[in-house]
Amino acid sequence: MTGAAKSGLAERARQALLVRLSEPRVWDVVVIGGGATGLGCAVDAAARGYAVLVVDAEDFAKGTSSRATKLIHGGVRYLAQGNLPLVREALAERARLLENAPHLVHPLRFVVPAYRLHDKPMLAAGLGLYDLLAGRRGIARSKVLNVDDTLAALATVKREGLRGGIAYWDAQFDDARLALTLARTVCDFGGLAVNYCAATGLAIEGGKVCGVDLRDAETGQAYRVGAKVVINASGVWADSVRRLARADAHDMLSPSQGVHLVVGREFLPGENALLVPHTDDGRVLFMIPWQGKVLLGTTDSPRSDLPLEPRPLPGEIDFILETAARYLERPPSRADVCAVFVGLRPLIGGGADSPTRQLSREHLVDVSAEGLVSVTGGKWTTYRVMAEDAIDAAQPVGGLPPRSAATARLRLHGAPEKSDGDVYGLDRKEVLRLPGAENVVAEGLTLTEAEVRYAARAEFARTVEDVLARRHRALFFDAAAAVRAAPAVAAILAEERGKAPDWAAAEVDRFRVLAAQYQVEP
Repeated sequence: MTGAAKSGLAERARQALLVRLSEPRVWDVVVIGGGATGLGCAVDAAARGYAVLVVDAEDFAKGTSSRATKLIHGGVRYLAQGNLPLVREALAERARLLENAPHLVHPLRFVVPAYRLHDKPMLAAGLGLYDLLAGRRGIARSKVLNVDDTLAALATVKREGLRGGIAYWDAQFDDARLALTLARTVCDFGGLAVNYCAATGLAIEGGKVCGVDLRDAETGQAYRVGAKVVINASGVWADSVRRLARADAHDMLSPSQGVHLVVGREFLPGENALLVPHTDDGRVLFMIPWQGKVLLGTTDSPRSDLPLEPRPLPGEIDFILETAARYLERPPSRADVCAVFVGLRPLIGGGADSPTRQLSREHLVDVSAEGLVSVTGGKWTTYRVMAEDAIDAAQPVGGLPPRSAATARLRLHGAPEKSDGDVYGLDRKEVLRLPGAENVVAEGLTLTEAEVRYAARAEFARTVEDVLARRHRALFFDAAAAVRAAPAVAAILAEERGKAPDWAAAEVDRFRVLAAQYQVEP
């Protein structure tokens, strides 16, 4: 580490954002919500040439958008449900993301083991249709595997009764870093993206929404920003924002939660993912190589409350472990879990009596009588289409000059011509210029001192959590390792933010409390 704890370069960057926020102006589009949908809307609007502000009460992707199953996919489960239009749309968006963000999205081969006589022909027919819907933009065709091929692909799969399998292709991504990349893309177009800035109210004149009241979470400073149109893209909290415009607005969402477990790579070595096509609750279960570990998930449980840090409900962890045990020679136990994380899904409608797995993953754009544009539902794979639909609807509401979407072929911030797997893409050269590029902050992690500095200066990171949960993913794949890294990260952030040592100590304490929620008791 270099320099004294007074440099405060990151603090100057933050102040520059707040100065722009305080300018007396009317934005063309103000977006509430800095997750996949909100940032996607901001990119779409900015790419059309509109003046755009996007805010989030917490860090970008703090909620659902950093807690996905890390897949960009057409949806094999939706194929089984007969929802071919959704599958076709998602497969087209998969191809676009592979092209537009190659540093963050890459192909992933799945193998579905077959244990019953009719499994292989049924799976072959379904995945053949999946290939057909992808068309020329498919990654590679599915393939029927014999027993030996299946064991070669999935070395630890349960052998008893194995009849072979089916291999097919989808894509994997880093969800939190894709969200961050969208925020940086907004800035590349001259827009303004501000995290830790909560929408506390809507300005309404003549019965129409004309602005947003904001409060900086760190200083408490209040702002009122004018807007020609306001977009509510706040995910599972969208109904709460809708009630800022109309107190009696009815609920549009029936949220559910999905739990993910991360275990050691020894449970599924190699580069292939495993798909369990039928679980006891009518879903599928994924076992995916991720960050040097294996990601297991997910569940789908209704949730009436909306905590910022949701925890597994009784039985969810055991459900995942018990399902995985049926397909692996060595079943993982609670003691093997390196991390657990939970995401809330903004499912549309359905009511309390509807199984959430049957509710729509498709999106809905709603324009209230007051002119608030709300976009809800959807999934990461189709975020761009959701954004396009939302901005199309927002144009007449805000009286904006009509312009067509320009994101289908828009390469996102940092996208290289050809990826080498580095999530920084073209930004890596900037990271390497910073002090500490060779200094890893903790044993067992790849995070360097320079990457922490870059997170603070260029990637909006304000806290240890921001760095270890979303700029780097340690909290999500190895919570204990993240705790070990916290003191070093806090010290670097204190220097970058011009904070005293007691600030760093308090950050470490806060992070340890948070990290305990990502660990599983044996």
